[in-house]
Amino acid sequence: MKTSRYSILPLLILTLMSCTSEKKESKSLEVEIYETSESGNKLTRITAFSTVDSSAVIKLLPEQKFQTITGFGGSFTESSAYLLNKLSKKNRDTILQAYFGEDGARYSLTRTHIASCDFSLSNYTYAPVADDVELESFNIEEDRDDLIPMIKDAQAISKDGFHIIASPWTSPPWMKDNNAYVGGKLLPKYYDAFALYFSKYVDAYKAEGIDIWGLTPVNEPHGNGNNWESMHFSPEEETDFVQNHLGPKLEADGFGEVNILGYDQNRKGIKEWVDEMYKDEASSKYFDGLAIHWYESTYDYFPEELQYAHEKAPEKYLIETEGCIDSEIPAWQDDAWYWKKEATDWGYDWREDDKKYLHPKYAPVNRYARDIIGCLNNWVDGWVDWNMVLDRQGGPNWFENWCVAPVIVDPDADAVYFTPLYYTMAHFSKYIRPGAEVIGVDNADKDLMVTAAKNPDGTIAVVIFNEGKDSKDFRLTLGEETVSVNINQQAIQTIIIPTKN
Repeated sequence: MKTSRYSILPLLILTLMSCTSEKKESKSLEVEIYETSESGNKLTRITAFSTVDSSAVIKLLPEQKFQTITGFGGSFTESSAYLLNKLSKKNRDTILQAYFGEDGARYSLTRTHIASCDFSLSNYTYAPVADDVELESFNIEEDRDDLIPMIKDAQAISKDGFHIIASPWTSPPWMKDNNAYVGGKLLPKYYDAFALYFSKYVDAYKAEGIDIWGLTPVNEPHGNGNNWESMHFSPEEETDFVQNHLGPKLEADGFGEVNILGYDQNRKGIKEWVDEMYKDEASSKYFDGLAIHWYESTYDYFPEELQYAHEKAPEKYLIETEGCIDSEIPAWQDDAWYWKKEATDWGYDWREDDKKYLHPKYAPVNRYARDIIGCLNNWVDGWVDWNMVLDRQGGPNWFENWCVAPVIVDPDADAVYFTPLYYTMAHFSKYIRPGAEVIGVDNADKDLMVTAAKNPDGTIAVVIFNEGKDSKDFRLTLGEETVSVNINQQAIQTIIIPTKN
């Protein structure tokens, strides 16, 4: 049958529509890419883009909005502050600028300890006189040589400022049933005195020009195996303390704006804690959120538990307040160590036999990148590292509980080593700013971990982690715009999409 010339018109229209569609899809997406990798990149700007037309697509969905970011950062400890004071002024300033300066990691959320912790030089309390329930002996003199100067110097450097969460590892020993720094419980008759202790602390630091943004009632209420400063609380006991003592006391003393974050330990225990904290309006009134740590597992970020905490109280904070590579002496000037699984933590050697599977040997950088992305994809709005600075031993630590920090120093040689962990933290803290909203991502490559957030200035930050041993090509798309990208093996990338004019 003879074909009319008009019968091919629909086909031509379809072809033109297809070409137009392809043109729209191929519109170039403007990006800046920064990478840290096992091969040697350290937050390095990547300018050579992939030429591979990859079928793996990572699609950004800014219309899907999740939690608002509170911040990222690390912790002010006496150990870190003491080490900074042993360095030359030049190196001290270099480290503080690297953490808080505009050209550095721009830390926005931090933590510190109330009186002594394991990363102190000795045991001390702000209220040393037994049965001084009015706390007339209260003083923060121990913090004046090291800790307070470090915080104030950081404040002077930080353009946008940063929040501070403060946590006691224990009450003054005389308030406890064992009259000791380690272990024991707070005696109910001293609940009001301990609440006053917090109020006096916030007031004393305010007088130094340091505002405390948040408090936790105690660090690790399940204890730490009775090794260093600790004090046990059950969910019921802590909720009672906050509901009937700490919350009302802070409110009465004019510190009602200070955020109280409950729990402050590992994620596996989240359910029993939030069930009690958020049981009813009265119990949840003074809790502004939940604080969590990562030590229950080396690789599992416990998404189900994080989801449960969010669903229980979606309007409240969910902040990771401590994580580090613990019980490990850091490698000095050896970047490769931080990418190797042989660099492991305590759980591989010391965890119970039936729990060892949670602690396979695992590279430190991988642990940080995996955990932070996993947290951001499960409603966590803040992530705080532990010590900012430690020495070559992984201390000082009065209990000799050695750990790893992003910056390692040798005070005797006045030498500073920025480990790959510093750059890993900066991939988040520098580019995902307070007030950013986590947005949806449709990720077609199961071997890549991805998270994304839209900043208050309109820029979008996408963080991608390739834990594999091979480089990967993918296409990043936003609406009708796309860009082809290659990420190195064992690498983390932050991709910045600028604000549209």
